[in-house]
Amino acid sequence: MKIAILGTRGIPNNYGGFEQCAEHLSVGLVENGYDVTVYSVGNHPYNKNQFKGVNIIKKWCPENKIGSAAHFIYDFICLRDALRKNFDVIFEFGYQSVAISFMLLSIKDSIIVTNMDGLEWKRAKWSPFVKKITKWFERIAAKKSTFLISDNQGIQDYLKHKYNVESNLISYGADEVFPDQTLIKYYDVEPFSYFLLIARLEPENNIELILDGYVNSKIDFPFIVVGNHTTPYGDFLKDKYRNKGIIFLGGIFNKEHLDSLRGFAKCYFHGHSVGGTNPALLEAMAAKSFIFAHDNVFNRDVLEHNAFFFNNAKEIKEMLLNFNNLAVKKDEMLDNNIKKIRNKYSHKNITKQYIDLIKAVTL
Repeated sequence: MKIAILGTRGIPNNYGGFEQCAEHLSVGLVENGYDVTVYSVGNHPYNKNQFKGVNIIKKWCPENKIGSAAHFIYDFICLRDALRKNFDVIFEFGYQSVAISFMLLSIKDSIIVTNMDGLEWKRAKWSPFVKKITKWFERIAAKKSTFLISDNQGIQDYLKHKYNVESNLISYGADEVFPDQTLIKYYDVEPFSYFLLIARLEPENNIELILDGYVNSKIDFPFIVVGNHTTPYGDFLKDKYRNKGIIFLGGIFNKEHLDSLRGFAKCYFHGHSVGGTNPALLEAMAAKSFIFAHDNVFNRDVLEHNAFFFNNAKEIKEMLLNFNNLAVKKDEMLDNNIKKIRNKYSHKNITKQYIDLIKAVTL
């Protein structure tokens, strides 16, 4: 059976959550006997035609010339090509830049399964116009796709309530890791002597709220922020928190280093709020991080009672000042989270759910 995966920058992953999912899923499907093709941007650094048995097709994406608008062109070109190749199932990861292609191309005779991701139109960085058109794209994808995937119960409930459509609940995956204490020495920190946040530095990830709480607590332990800070918002954050115990390390793409920083942090802050199951949260659970998370339905769906939740900077301040009392629950929370990774979120389990879905949609 021929399967195509579209909507990502390609594999092997060197960018983000969708790419990571595409890599693990495509390899897992190949190991289970499927003929899998992943579409990649033309300038992806991996230049072979196959990766661990997965076919790779590169297509033009002029992002370096016209910015993020290039992905409307890239997704159109990829989908047009995939439709011509008669794949049994086409997976689209994300809807924002491909939805318009669902109207421009004839897709009625193909099985297109769209992973709806989070509530993209809620992103604080976008103007009211962009938010409005993104919501329109969401509606198109919800109505035009043959089948839908929700990565979180909150997203599934939203799609049912908003558009009266059913979706298949399949999360992202993560596997248990074993942090290496020697690796954190590269960052001049000691085990359990720093707070950590790993995220894209964007307003909806509540970076400022978290750092305000930390600064107001006047705690002596340093706060490490991992994520690209060479952006206007990153510059704003660096200026605001200069000389306040906050270390902006920039992007780190070595997963062993990231896992080790997570595993040996005093606690890990997760501020994502615009929806869905965030791969970084699963990776924190897999690294046995002690997690403080933004209080929303998506994070609670994943963590249940195995984290401490905050809504504002004042609550973060109080949590940090009361840290030793909260840490009494740490071992229990870590044990519960790692059991959930093994039993629910492992890549093997996620691949099986996709295989079950493929069988169901091709009957």
